[in-house]
Amino acid sequence: MESFCNDGGKHLRAPRACNSNPQQNRKTETAASTSKFCNARRLRNKVLTAFRFPTTQERVSVVGKTGSGKTHFGVWLLSHASLQEMPYVVVDFKHDDLINDIEHKREIKLKDTPDKAGLHIVHPHPWQKDEMENFFMNIWAQGNIGVFVDECYMIDKNSKAFQACLTQGRSKHIPMINLSQRPVQVSRFVFSEAEHHAVFHLNDRRDRNTIEEWLPADLDTRLPDYHSRFYNVNLDKIFHLTPAPSRESILSRFAEKLKPKPRRFF
Repeated sequence: MESFCNDGGKHLRAPRACNSNPQQNRKTETAASTSKFCNARRLRNKVLTAFRFPTTQERVSVVGKTGSGKTHFGVWLLSHASLQEMPYVVVDFKHDDLINDIEHKREIKLKDTPDKAGLHIVHPHPWQKDEMENFFMNIWAQGNIGVFVDECYMIDKNSKAFQACLTQGRSKHIPMINLSQRPVQVSRFVFSEAEHHAVFHLNDRRDRNTIEEWLPADLDTRLPDYHSRFYNVNLDKIFHLTPAPSRESILSRFAEKLKPKPRRFF
């Protein structure tokens, strides 16, 4: 398992050189500098071909107990999505503070299916099962719309529309980020169809067993607080990610991406 920072970089230790001959020192420093540059470039190339953000056709599962950093991480992933190019819908059952502090978002109802680029937030109630089914069926029918679900165990485990978005999302361009604190209570399609899994600490052994079916890791070995394992299914690689950037940094990224374009007057 490799260790990466969440800004896409990797912790580096610069080489050091020491020599009593000044001319030799310059040669050594030049060689060390060149070596450092080449090593850093190789490392950056490795990062770009290994850890990367999900595409507009991929699905991500993010799991972890309450307070593990799961939602913060998921929203950070969302801030890197193509919000200027396609609509993204956030299904926010718990009225999360970070989600609702995003500037320039649009509030919608379950009867709405946005077709304009940007971030659209809906706050369903747990008992609105029929409305949720129609909501996801409309998303599936429209396609080309991203979905972010916070606490997807709140969605009916046997929802046909939600399963359709998961199983056919790649061909219909429905990228998904699905968060849950109880993987054992979530449709298995959330995990079987995901190209990426982000795993924070899980208290319940049953939840850890569920996730261990989908990635080659011993989840009984606990990482530091707010750290996660990020598994790229296609590469069959697990990366140890340090905590996501600050709340302010995430909100700033959203504000920059979602700010209205200035009107042009002719």
